[in-house]
Amino acid sequence: MSSLAAILASMPDAQRRAALKSLPPADLAALEYAWPVWARPDQLPPKVKFRTWLLLGGRGSGKTRSSAEATRTEVESGRRRAIGLIGPTADTLRRDQAAALLSIAPPWCMPTHEPSQRRLVWPNGCVAWLLSSEEPDRIRGLNLDWAWGDELTSWSNREEVWNNLQLALRVPGPTGADPAAVLSTTPKRQPLLRKLMADPSTVTTRSRTFDNAANLSAATIDHLKATYGGTTLGRQELDAEVLDDLEGALWNRDLIERSRTRRAPDLRRVVVAIDPAGSSNAGSDETGIVVAGVAGIAREAHGYLLADVSGRYSPEGWARKAIEAYEHHRADRIVAERNYGGEMVAAVIRSVNPRLPVKLVTASRGKAVRAEPVVSFYEQNAIHHVGEFAALEDQLCGWDPAEGGKSPDRLDALVWAFTELMVEAQARPARYADIDIMTR
Repeated sequence: MSSLAAILASMPDAQRRAALKSLPPADLAALEYAWPVWARPDQLPPKVKFRTWLLLGGRGSGKTRSSAEATRTEVESGRRRAIGLIGPTADTLRRDQAAALLSIAPPWCMPTHEPSQRRLVWPNGCVAWLLSSEEPDRIRGLNLDWAWGDELTSWSNREEVWNNLQLALRVPGPTGADPAAVLSTTPKRQPLLRKLMADPSTVTTRSRTFDNAANLSAATIDHLKATYGGTTLGRQELDAEVLDDLEGALWNRDLIERSRTRRAPDLRRVVVAIDPAGSSNAGSDETGIVVAGVAGIAREAHGYLLADVSGRYSPEGWARKAIEAYEHHRADRIVAERNYGGEMVAAVIRSVNPRLPVKLVTASRGKAVRAEPVVSFYEQNAIHHVGEFAALEDQLCGWDPAEGGKSPDRLDALVWAFTELMVEAQARPARYADIDIMTR
């Protein structure tokens, strides 16, 4: 870092920004890659020693840039030679972490992206491996001295990935620096996140969305304040607070975690449930599509959430997605809400295969009233999630019926599925509990 950059970096934030405004263009250009000059204090690594730097950030707060710059500094200083980049999926790794490192690299230390090898290689010999949380076993056997994990709370196989990463972070860097990691994530109430925050070797910092207002659209800032200001969702997604269970939410994390399982038993029935979106443009709600099954009958029944393939699709697209799920999981029925396009679902499905059974249901009661009987099965430890479903579980635990907000599409699909499999089945005499599966 140049002497000018060092002087500026040592100034208080407000004084430094005022000084930057007075510099001529040539001096500003020379400071382009001096990150400490441009960063907010909350974007810089802790000055104390850490094994894990946990950077909790609101949406758009600049946490990705902070983590990328910290990683770049470790590489250019020569302190690191073997890095693990861990993201939720292979796509997010390329789009977010690899792209961020490439975009901030100076010309004299620009890494080469080798997609076939799933790695970045710097001119000084440092290598960063791109490791998706969907493939936890790829971390095994690596010897790493630094890691950057992005959006920890959205990882699949979260605990397994973290445990494998801790075993891989076992060698000192070339200059003797202890292995360490930065984790950047929007916080959610999850056991692993709580455990990390309680670990004495973890240093936790926070970046709020509105702290980064200078780099965001003014119209976006106004919209976020008007929509989420003062709400529990805003406190989590914008202010980066780790909230306790949302007061008023029907589900909570403990309710889901205590009955989570790795596999389902032999199932008596499997259904695909759809909560269609009212439109299919870029700003529309998602279409909720979940797959669930049931084992046992009547009051001995246990339900199992098998898959969540929700997303933004065209009307024909989500109908075909449901058919794929139906065939893959060998379901016996598709359940769809009639109110928003259910008739079209039935028509499209039957145009592909007229023999597929479709049951259309009508939302004659409010969402909370429909959901409460399903929640009671969770409370009885009678519904189990087979694996993790981050987006769906966030919706379950983040929806307060009294507060309203964004339509809980995945939640609705789940409620339709378990209403079909368990709520209505219990309402019938036990000797009739198997009739539906025989009529397919």
